[in-house]
Amino acid sequence: MARSDEAQAFFLGVCAMVQQVPYGKVTSYGHIAKLLGTPQRPRQVGICLKHLPQDTDSYFNHENVPWQRVINAKGIISPRSQPSGARNQAAALRAEGVTVTTGALGELMVDFSEYGWFPEDASSEEEDE
Repeated sequence: MARSDEAQAFFLGVCAMVQQVPYGKVTSYGHIAKLLGTPQRPRQVGICLKHLPQDTDSYFNHENVPWQRVINAKGIISPRSQPSGARNQAAALRAEGVTVTTGALGELMVDFSEYGWFPEDASSEEEDE
């Protein structure tokens, strides 16, 4: 299904913004949405990342957009329809040196105070800690 011009622009913005998240850091879907000027659209950020092309010939794809660095606002790796999805994301983050812990209910979590990346705006190069 083809994307509307607005949806395509949002998708491209999400991909470009996620590429700015530094190696070994994480941010939230909501923060990406805020940086794009659409704070009401964190779920759409997740949908964009879910639908990254596998085809590495695509300008933005699953290999050049670090999708694993975006988690939910509680610092939890969002569960997926397939349990291996969250485990794969945790493994990708661990490979970057990010500590991923397991909560009491089995949720996979990252400490934003240690690994969070939350600049005030898209042009900010400083990391907020």
